[in-house]
Amino acid sequence: MIVNLQPVLEHDHYLLLPLQADDFEELYTVASDPKVWEQHPNKDRWRRDVFTTFFEGALNSGGAFKVIDKDSMAVIGCTRFYDREPENDSIHIGYTFYATNYWGSGANHAVKRMMLTYIFPYVSKVLFHIGAENLRSQISIERLGAIKIDEKEVAYYGEGVKKNFVYLIDKSNWQNLEG
Repeated sequence: MIVNLQPVLEHDHYLLLPLQADDFEELYTVASDPKVWEQHPNKDRWRRDVFTTFFEGALNSGGAFKVIDKDSMAVIGCTRFYDREPENDSIHIGYTFYATNYWGSGANHAVKRMMLTYIFPYVSKVLFHIGAENLRSQISIERLGAIKIDEKEVAYYGEGVKKNFVYLIDKSNWQNLEG
């Protein structure tokens, strides 16, 4: 089944719009804060040249979004669908970051819920690669109901291989959590 990996998704407070090439400067304004990346696998993504590679990977993924706060209409971060695997009936969600003033605000969970609700009619499993040192994201994804199932070396687009934990939310567990 063919699925649109870049629909417009909307919540009471947040809007996900397909990432476009002309979104670079607005998104880099958020990404240029070194604190955003301190627990991520590549801690230098705040540098323009490194973020440029990250941004190219986002555009090439065909599943990336800019995240907008509907109250201010400000771009507050980025996330994406990636690595759709029809043979495993799965897809990944990740490469997510937010402006630090949105940490702990509920934005991440609201966005992930929108994405999960949208994608589960098309897949039965959603996987997340979380950097082994990214405790903030590990705790957050576990609070959303994900279960750690593996540890894996992951090659990021244009970057080196980094150790990640693999988390899973399957459709039946999600329906029970949301039900």
